[in-house]
Amino acid sequence: MSADCIFCKIAAGQIPSNSVYEDEDVIAFHDIRPLAKIHFLIVPKTHIETLNDCTAAHEALLGKMMVLAPTLAAGLGLTGYKTVMNVGREGGQEVFHIHLHVFGGGAISG
Repeated sequence: MSADCIFCKIAAGQIPSNSVYEDEDVIAFHDIRPLAKIHFLIVPKTHIETLNDCTAAHEALLGKMMVLAPTLAAGLGLTGYKTVMNVGREGGQEVFHIHLHVFGGGAISG
């Protein structure tokens, strides 16, 4: 856990979120600034700043995030959706803790 990371604080229960799912490895919650009718994030509880910091040791965690996305999307009524992982400032990453965006339910704004 990184003491100044908002996603670490959400994962630790220190900051409330509109949770979609949680287990020992990840938490998923609705984005506070949604860009689509349905916009949630899948966030690992392990603090990893960017996808560039991932190694082979993170394969199972990254795979879990990707496999979880369609299950959660279906649970929210989505039959189609878009997934995005922004990497680094130039890639649009705002919170430096990896997270997978899942967008659906209509056009994406922004």
